[in-house]
Amino acid sequence: MSDLTAFIQGLPKAELHLHIEGSLEPELMFELARRNRLDLPFRSVEEVRAAYAFGNLQDFLDIYYQGAGALRTEDDFRDLALDYFRRVAADGCRHVELFFDPQTHTDRGIPFAVVADGLLAGMAEAERTLGVGSGLILCYLRHLDEDAAFATLRMAEPYLDRILGVGLDSSEVGHPPSKFARVFKASRERGLKLVAHAGEEGPPEYVWEALDILGVDRIDHGNRALEDPKLVERLVAEGMTLTVCPLSNLKLCVVDDLANHPLKRMLGLGLKATLNSDDPAYFGGYLGRNWTATADALGLTKAELVTLAKNSFTGSFLPPETAQAHLAEIDAYASSSAYS
Repeated sequence: MSDLTAFIQGLPKAELHLHIEGSLEPELMFELARRNRLDLPFRSVEEVRAAYAFGNLQDFLDIYYQGAGALRTEDDFRDLALDYFRRVAADGCRHVELFFDPQTHTDRGIPFAVVADGLLAGMAEAERTLGVGSGLILCYLRHLDEDAAFATLRMAEPYLDRILGVGLDSSEVGHPPSKFARVFKASRERGLKLVAHAGEEGPPEYVWEALDILGVDRIDHGNRALEDPKLVERLVAEGMTLTVCPLSNLKLCVVDDLANHPLKRMLGLGLKATLNSDDPAYFGGYLGRNWTATADALGLTKAELVTLAKNSFTGSFLPPETAQAHLAEIDAYASSSAYS
């Protein structure tokens, strides 16, 4: 293990941009299919991995929704969550705010309660056995209409005391944040935090809409905000957190080379960027791999790595006193580490 990898592994960190369905590894997919007596359109784990050679967001989403079809029972969702948490715990992660897509499941006849209860059970077990805390963020699928999002919010009513917030994901281009203005307002009125994917493949205007029309507390991705200096100035002034996902950006051809990823530039501009894995089973790496590959490609300094770790907690929805305790842990670790 290199000094860089060892330092990153020990650095306390949070993950703020993780789609739990996107952590479904082919091995677990086949196990779930066997358990649920389902026929998959793939004959082997290797064939599934070969199908991951997509070239854009829509190609990825097609296989993503196909794989999610193997998830049927509470135990399936619990096992999915625990499989992810075991991996991220080994990466030095202390807290996760994970996305889930209920419409992906309810639209194929799986009750909302099955999804939510399974994930919540896995999250509780992960905190008890692995020491990784977590919160749940319900995402509306933006390729569907706002009425479908409202229907999902109604389904979620019995669980709102156990859900941190709502998000907006799926196909970005052609589905601006403004399409969901009313349901985000209703979500805010129910006390939920608001986040939205914006500026991944969509233009900077989508980031403006997420800020001004949806009133989000956090921007997911946000890469294309760099194309608009006034937008960058505003994001810096407001201390808006960006949940950046480098290996995802590389896999989906948002960047052509990890060495050209804008993360270091974001930090230099004063943007509150964080490092995350997005859909790790599909994009070639969990949280630790995103950190080490990006740090190596961009030559991130120890100070920049510490900043990213601190941003992951101050940008989280943790209570301030809990976030502060993690910041103190980061400072203690950085001071005691010989890595420079």
